[in-house]
Amino acid sequence: MPANMSDAEMEAQIELEADQYIPYPLDEIALDFQVIGPAEDDPDSVEVLLAASRSDNVDSRVAALEHAGLTPKVVDVEAYAMENALTLIQQHLPDTDNEDLTIAIADVGATVTTLNVIHKNKIIYTREQVFGGRQLTEEIQRRYGLSHEEAGMAKRQGGLPDTYYSEVLEPFKEAMAQQISRSLQFFFSSGTRNSVDHIILAGGSASIAGTDDLIEEKMGITTSIANPFANMTLSPQIKPQSLNSDSPALMIACGLALRSFDS
Repeated sequence: MPANMSDAEMEAQIELEADQYIPYPLDEIALDFQVIGPAEDDPDSVEVLLAASRSDNVDSRVAALEHAGLTPKVVDVEAYAMENALTLIQQHLPDTDNEDLTIAIADVGATVTTLNVIHKNKIIYTREQVFGGRQLTEEIQRRYGLSHEEAGMAKRQGGLPDTYYSEVLEPFKEAMAQQISRSLQFFFSSGTRNSVDHIILAGGSASIAGTDDLIEEKMGITTSIANPFANMTLSPQIKPQSLNSDSPALMIACGLALRSFDS
């Protein structure tokens, strides 16, 4: 955008031009922008980051917070929350003194796996794929004749037949490794970088025992499980074992908590 624009002028111009970047009607979108700095190839222009989301996505989260008696002040972008959370675990990675590290964070959620690649502490690539822990829950439900709630509880607490590990869990772990490998191949083919130095597993499915070892073996890249609470002092009311189990799924929450509330 032209560097000599005021904030009001830039906002008006962005609203005029945003529809060529956003594949939804603008009246269904919540958007914001931030001036990043001067454009490298044009001293008379500035680079502007445009963030947009379907309004429904924002409204549902605002409603959940208000239902809990909280007042939302800031809505952030998941990828940047993950970027913030990386600062909590980066010191535990090998070669932490190397500022040139490229780190891939694979966040395996309930239905979507998101790959965020961070280079020099900045997000350089994000990709989502439809794959998540719900597939494991549904396979347990189908194979053992359980309700969705019973299958979810059995997945977390155990009590399934011995054949569960070889017939259900191991194939799911293999599928997870394949999905992460596929996302990394898309990243490599983008031409941004042709390698990553470390993989961090986040999301609920990252807690499945042995997943990090399997992915490290398959890809030849050092892999670890996210634990943003590793250096935090815990309240006596918190059970450390339960927190350790849940910590990979709380990376985004930690990243949001690290965000300041400035304007």
